[in-house]
Amino acid sequence: MLIIPAIDLKDGKCVRLRQGRMDDSTVFGDDPVAMAARWVREGARRLHLVDLNGAFAGEPVNGEAVRAITRAFPQLPVQIGGGIRSREIAASYLEAGVRWVIVGTLAVKDPDFVAVLCREFPGRVIVGIDARAGLVATDGWAEVSRVSAVELARRFAADGVAAIVYTDIDRDGMLQGANVAATRHLAEAGGIPVIASGGVTTIEDIRLLAREAARGIVGAISGRALYEGTLDLASAQAWCDAQDGGS
Repeated sequence: MLIIPAIDLKDGKCVRLRQGRMDDSTVFGDDPVAMAARWVREGARRLHLVDLNGAFAGEPVNGEAVRAITRAFPQLPVQIGGGIRSREIAASYLEAGVRWVIVGTLAVKDPDFVAVLCREFPGRVIVGIDARAGLVATDGWAEVSRVSAVELARRFAADGVAAIVYTDIDRDGMLQGANVAATRHLAEAGGIPVIASGGVTTIEDIRLLAREAARGIVGAISGRALYEGTLDLASAQAWCDAQDGGS
């Protein structure tokens, strides 16, 4: 299982929100490339980038910061979400060196868009499912739909989606622990590998998620916990590697 550091971009800076609220953010750095370099030094094998402004605007706002990271670390797999709502935007990111694009809002509003992207860019499309009380939220988490996370995942099981990033909004940025039960249920019922996000706070969260790896949980994204030091990237990844080696 991979431990994936999150770099959330707002107004060109690296921030973390609490429960997705743009008015409740903490700035952890004003140089996204330097932040990426920090995680690379600590052993990151993948980065999770989010254009927070883009998620609300419906188009890239921090795209140049994303491109600066891919230029600086061309061998590092990067996934990007936030504002990817057209084929042209997705293609632009992929051509710039991003490994995977994450589709969130349009996955709910226009599921056929995901299928089209998967056909054109096989293996390079991730669906972001952000849920509050089990229901999918869209538009930068500003709107909550009537679609359940499991229902949405099942729509894409035959489309070739590479993975699902599942975020429990109520736990995101709150350092309250991951929602392991909901993540496990989504991985089992959805039929697509799941990357857990939201509330991943300590090594115990990693251990609980890793126990479910056989059910389809392949990674864990962490942001505030890594920045504030309640989770150490290098030691957490080493623990996961040891479990993989012993299986």
